[in-house]
Amino acid sequence: MARILGLGDNTIDTYVSAGLQFPGGNAVNVAVMCRRLGAQASYLGCLGDDAGGALLHDSLTREGVDLSHVRRISGGENARARIAHEQGDRRFIGSRPGVRARYDLAARDFAFIAAHDLTHTSCNSDLDGELARIAAAAPLLAYDYSEKWTPERLAATLPIVDFAFLSAPRRSDAECEALLASCLQAGACAAIVTRGAAGAMASTGSERRRQDVVATSIVDTLGAGDGFIAGFLVAQLSGANLGDALAAGAAYAAEVCTWQGAFGHGQAWQEREIR
Repeated sequence: MARILGLGDNTIDTYVSAGLQFPGGNAVNVAVMCRRLGAQASYLGCLGDDAGGALLHDSLTREGVDLSHVRRISGGENARARIAHEQGDRRFIGSRPGVRARYDLAARDFAFIAAHDLTHTSCNSDLDGELARIAAAAPLLAYDYSEKWTPERLAATLPIVDFAFLSAPRRSDAECEALLASCLQAGACAAIVTRGAAGAMASTGSERRRQDVVATSIVDTLGAGDGFIAGFLVAQLSGANLGDALAAGAAYAAEVCTWQGAFGHGQAWQEREIR
């Protein structure tokens, strides 16, 4: 059974018009989803001691995620994102980082990282300055660039990243092919580009594959990309080839779309709850 660490960002996804809040964040979502797919999973990040931090801590505990290295910051506000929904589409309307980046990683944390088969983090985790030390400890490192893959970020991080996930929903086939090639040339072992309704493409240099989206009944698309990453990583660590890992990612992304919130655990929310 693979052991996977989600390292970095968390948030409370706040559905303003519906008056609901859900635990989330890329590193959190990937950890939970890997656990649901059968892996052992841990999360290392910073939670506030407010209601948002409690929601995250309680939901991760219920999901069976190891929280032994989580920080609960006394007097701190948890990260929160505000989301509006209009005709079925979501729109981010603001966020507050709270205590999200108060890691202060120490030797015991790097030993914890080393005890996992793979560590996953993201561009939203404010950890690029620590990424070299993280990569030195982690047997494998996955990084989600989302759509924030600037030339500077790619040049600084790709030489130490094993699995590079990038989002390019409005790029042509040729642009995505070039992006994959440039990521591998810069040092990544595998590059995966997700393209929304156009599916996904991936390459390891010796192998290149495409994957269509899997039809599903959509309730909420929040977290679908993280579901793709979790499905792909668990499959790869279980020995799947590139094509089968892409298929596993697409299938789990489709499943994530069938529930509300990135992984559920919703609670009622009122505006006054944000201090």
